[in-house]
Amino acid sequence: MIYSDYSIQELDYTNPSVAHYANAPHTINKNSFSIDDYIQKQLSKKRVKNSLSDTYTAIYKHLNDAIIKQTDQMNQFFDLSKFTGRLKQISARVSSARCARSIRTALENAGAHIDQHPVAASDWGRTLEKIGYKKIDPAFDQPIEGDIYIIQRTKRHTYGHIAGYTGTQWVSDYKQPSYDVYHDPEATYVYYRLSSS
Repeated sequence: MIYSDYSIQELDYTNPSVAHYANAPHTINKNSFSIDDYIQKQLSKKRVKNSLSDTYTAIYKHLNDAIIKQTDQMNQFFDLSKFTGRLKQISARVSSARCARSIRTALENAGAHIDQHPVAASDWGRTLEKIGYKKIDPAFDQPIEGDIYIIQRTKRHTYGHIAGYTGTQWVSDYKQPSYDVYHDPEATYVYYRLSSS
């Protein structure tokens, strides 16, 4: 995705005729909308009743609509069965401490476009939200296919943990006997589900 990685607050308003996303890592292809072009178009209208504030309100709406559209498009290209199918192929019964890599490759196999990603499993929340997941209350009693949970880092586990639900089992870099891999009553969980689910 192109612009959903950034918020409206990151627009540079120092030049009223140009706006851009600070540190945007993506190039704009001919099929993508250009923020600069859109702002130039808005400002060139020179409507007496249309203040600069109104212009930026219109820009915000335009960007918000585009972000929603891009998220919807991502969900259309995300093949949930490929995600869980990749997890089902994992046969290990013990962890190799590569849970984040395992979940990432399964997400990419399903069509998720992940340019940059954290190393630590506990830091994957924002990346999941960028590709169409949303944070919900933990649903370990009623998980559905494609759900992902993260265990925040602890003193003993500095990288945390991440796993996905295949529809029958929690899998990370191994087939887990349950979601409770730390056996720690103080472990903190963050739970994610695809927005379209």
